[in-house]
Amino acid sequence: MTTITFEPVKPHIGSRVHVDKARLCEPEVVQAVRDAMEQRGVLVFPELHLTDAEQLAFTDAFGQRLNYTSAAIEDSAKRDEATDVYKIALGKGATLAPEFVYATWFWHTDGVTVDQPLPKATMLSARKLSPTGGQTEFANTFAAWSFLPDAEQAAIADLKVIHRLEAAMRHVFREIPEDRLARFRQAPEMVVPLVWTQPDGRQSLVLGSHADEVIGMSYVAGRSLIERLIEWAAQPEFAYSHDWREGDFVIWNNHGVMHRVVPYDEESGRNMHRTSIMGDLRLGRPVEVLATA
Repeated sequence: MTTITFEPVKPHIGSRVHVDKARLCEPEVVQAVRDAMEQRGVLVFPELHLTDAEQLAFTDAFGQRLNYTSAAIEDSAKRDEATDVYKIALGKGATLAPEFVYATWFWHTDGVTVDQPLPKATMLSARKLSPTGGQTEFANTFAAWSFLPDAEQAAIADLKVIHRLEAAMRHVFREIPEDRLARFRQAPEMVVPLVWTQPDGRQSLVLGSHADEVIGMSYVAGRSLIERLIEWAAQPEFAYSHDWREGDFVIWNNHGVMHRVVPYDEESGRNMHRTSIMGDLRLGRPVEVLATA
């Protein structure tokens, strides 16, 4: 009897996974999920209804657990609470300041503005949903690169981009308050290749609202290039929008998928529980480190 089956959602991205929750942490199941995530980018486990303990058990079976946002939590009690499962919410009981949640309403790749290996995978369980909005949209940046015309690939293949937390936050504030701006600028400015060649030879674009400045181009020309590539990557052929149901569990390859959340009712109590898998590939370096190298 087949333990696990995968049902493609779209030609270039996404599969639904059908597996008995009790068998989720079996080694052959975990390996099948790893392999499918590499090929499909996004995996949806419909209405799996994992508890935090079950999600953590699968996270640990899949790879090394990581919480890269805990340093951004100002309340020390909440920082300690968030070491295992990060609860994404707005309003009462929220872990992070709301601007970090609002920033997820724009295309991004997790962890690019953190000076560490890029998180390999993100895992999300739906605990409470908003009656409107709240879908998570995903875009396959492997496919976005591979389908670019040869001339465009050649033109951008060697470009490097400066990614800044401040750039992502410009989408959230009409004018960033001085105290918040100072905090955002404490995050490193990361120099990252626009086109990332991974160990298996596949190449992906590295994009998101945090991508701010293309080295060697004027600021406006670089910004235009970034926006056009985001639009290209997010076209329907390469993208999938997940309409959540309570209990859904979704994982994605953070090395080849960018994502964003559709705005939702901020008073709805929408609550998503996230765990992350540490990567072993360092994508970028801080500007100041490269300047002294």
